[in-house]
Amino acid sequence: MRFASIVWTMLVCALPALARPCESLVSLSLSDAKITMAQVVDAGAFSPPGGGRAGAYRSVPEFCRVAATLTPSNDSDIKVEVWLPAAGWNQKFQAVGNGGWAGVISYPAMAEAVKSGYATASTDTGHSTSGGSFALGHPEKLNDFGWRSEHEMTVKAKAIIQAFYGNAPRRSYWNGCSTGGRQGLKEAQMFPEDFDGIIAGAPANRTAMALWVAHALLKDPASYIPPAKYPLIHKAVLDACDARDGVKDGLIEDPTRCQPDPGVLLCKDGDGPDCLTAPQVEAARKVYMPGRNPRTGMELFGPLAPGSELGWATLGGGLEPYAAILDQLKYVVFRDPAWDWRTFDFDQDIARFQLPENLVMNAANPNLARFFARGGKLLIYHGWNDQNVSPYNTIKYFTSVQEALGGASKTADNMRLFMAPGMAHCSGGEGPNAFDKVGTLDRWVEEGKAPDSIIASHSTDGKVDRTRPLCPYPRVAKYKGTGSIDHAANFVCAQP
Repeated sequence: MRFASIVWTMLVCALPALARPCESLVSLSLSDAKITMAQVVDAGAFSPPGGGRAGAYRSVPEFCRVAATLTPSNDSDIKVEVWLPAAGWNQKFQAVGNGGWAGVISYPAMAEAVKSGYATASTDTGHSTSGGSFALGHPEKLNDFGWRSEHEMTVKAKAIIQAFYGNAPRRSYWNGCSTGGRQGLKEAQMFPEDFDGIIAGAPANRTAMALWVAHALLKDPASYIPPAKYPLIHKAVLDACDARDGVKDGLIEDPTRCQPDPGVLLCKDGDGPDCLTAPQVEAARKVYMPGRNPRTGMELFGPLAPGSELGWATLGGGLEPYAAILDQLKYVVFRDPAWDWRTFDFDQDIARFQLPENLVMNAANPNLARFFARGGKLLIYHGWNDQNVSPYNTIKYFTSVQEALGGASKTADNMRLFMAPGMAHCSGGEGPNAFDKVGTLDRWVEEGKAPDSIIASHSTDGKVDRTRPLCPYPRVAKYKGTGSIDHAANFVCAQP
């Protein structure tokens, strides 16, 4: 495989640098699309529309910037951008995903792709608002957000790449986390021919978990836990769970093996900064519990994991539920901007929430047979300390694919899940959370060998202070017994 890659690189070097000038792409004819801009951006000169940190783009090399509007339906208004390196193109395409409700082009991710030699593309998913209000009364726009914009962008981007360079990309990858992770799964499920490899981080399939947490922490003022108490709960959880993996390192390698009890923090004499009141204890317990139908007891969705406490403010630190899920309920499920979240019934209303037309964006279909049959590789990752999206839901989807396609041995060459202890939503956190996702996927696609581990690092003030292997689920990193616990070489991936 390496020899073939070297031969291909030699052939590429003989190709002409460009098939046509950048500016001429404005006249390129594409179905259901109009190119609105095609211009060369000098090295380090890009400035994001509407301001932003222009300095973050100083190291971006010269590229051809193409903007287009896609109209696959009579209510579509999908904005996309395609960036094409002016020199040093690696013959590959990397599409990048979005976060939340999208509504913007992912310029920082595009910049990273171009710096690595990739042609890249991003979409606003068909609207320019920061929340979900666009969906009210616009089912076609909801479809654009849910699945259509990414596919349409990919098809058009490949045509633009072909026109500019004179040849199609040799490999095509998707790279996204959160909404971007969910978008990647949707691509694998609905359009398996679009990508050779997909990175799906913390896929944000919509559930009512954020509302469950809001009901636990916000509905009754007595249950509210001030963010100042989060470190107290976090320390108690680490005291109960940290050493169970064989090394006391401030991380919980496998939170499924520990069920901490917030009751150990119960105040003995009124409220105080170093304890929890009885209602706060019950609220914290509920955060760790899967959402269940109160009548049938059926599990509805996974919870936040032990270790996530420092990030609880995202879902439970304000006056209302997390905005992303609140908009889902207001504008998609109940179609009422004045809807009161406190009225939600986890028995009667959950059925309405789960109607297919209300979850068109979700990517839960476990049948990836077509994607795998054509050699597609799926790299999924999720931080155990994720404060936005339940890591248990990602594990549930991963195992559902295995079950649908004949077991772990049938899917291991095409799909791997890496759980990151101490990692928050998509990045950050106390654990090693930075790793080479694109390089790992590229080697997997090019060489055909699935990754047995990925080395991740944690940094403080820009200096790496810990490395650790991330292991293919269900394996975990186990300390060998000697050497620094901050060095990945002293750990091995093993069964829990």
